[in-house]
Amino acid sequence: MDQFLVGVDLGGTNIKVSAYTFEDWTPVYESRVPTEAQGGWEHVMNRIYNELIKLFQTVPKGQTACVGLGIPGLLDIETGISKFSPNFPSWENVPVVDWLQERLKLPVYIDNDVRVNLYGEWYCGAGKGRNNVVLLTLGTGLGSGIVMDGRVLYGATSSAGEVGHMNMVRTGGRPCKCGSSGCLGRYVSALGLLRTLKEKLAAGTPCVIRDWVGGDLEKITAKMVSDAYDTGDRVAIETMTETGELLGYGLVNVVNLFNPEIIIIGGGMAAAGDRLLQPARQVVESHALKLLREQCSVVTAQLGDSAGMLGAAIYAKQRLERGTRL
Repeated sequence: MDQFLVGVDLGGTNIKVSAYTFEDWTPVYESRVPTEAQGGWEHVMNRIYNELIKLFQTVPKGQTACVGLGIPGLLDIETGISKFSPNFPSWENVPVVDWLQERLKLPVYIDNDVRVNLYGEWYCGAGKGRNNVVLLTLGTGLGSGIVMDGRVLYGATSSAGEVGHMNMVRTGGRPCKCGSSGCLGRYVSALGLLRTLKEKLAAGTPCVIRDWVGGDLEKITAKMVSDAYDTGDRVAIETMTETGELLGYGLVNVVNLFNPEIIIIGGGMAAAGDRLLQPARQVVESHALKLLREQCSVVTAQLGDSAGMLGAAIYAKQRLERGTRL
């Protein structure tokens, strides 16, 4: 009788749920619903639960081995508590695992949303077959996960790999929610890219994007920067190049610290492709240690927004089989 694994990717905008075969990760079910984070943690948990109940109408609950969830923010993966998530209001010390296990009567495991994306790309995507992998997700912020010598790094508080909080700009750096300033994520995330562009536009520099949004700068999206880049717009090219170069300096530190075989760039910003990554690669080529950079490639993620669901299921299977922290 076939067995199945369930992966849940909890985002600030959507809850994504999928089921896979136990042996070869073949997807057999997928659903997506709005998170409705403003409703508070119990409302969000009920939405997750309801999606799982719908799933069990297709995938028999009795044949489901376990459920894995990727959750943004700070977690205690041993106790199954989501301690804090910046994406959700009124979200502190949420007993995710106990809440779901009590209702589902199935093993439930949680991990950080970026790390479950790492599991997905490592096992089935751009990092498949590699033992030393770093994943950076460039979206609203910058998240990261690290595989070293075939093991995912967690650290003393399961917070290893906060690449987004490398201090990159020490004089007049942008304030960060972490309490510091000049953090890499404040510049190379989607929000960072847009802030750089808006600073240039505020100086009165002509740009085709200003015309596209009728002068309303709040309507600008990261995709517009790529589109304007392709028209040859000088400000868009400058913005993307500066962002890519700063990303490159961050990657130099990643290469020199972790000696990865591959660095995978995921998240919405990965859609910029070589517009962003070419200047980043040039900086790595010029500044990273020679032996290390020659053995490392910088690529875009392969699995898109399904990586989190798949990775959550993979992670849960490993926790189930090992019965301990990874």
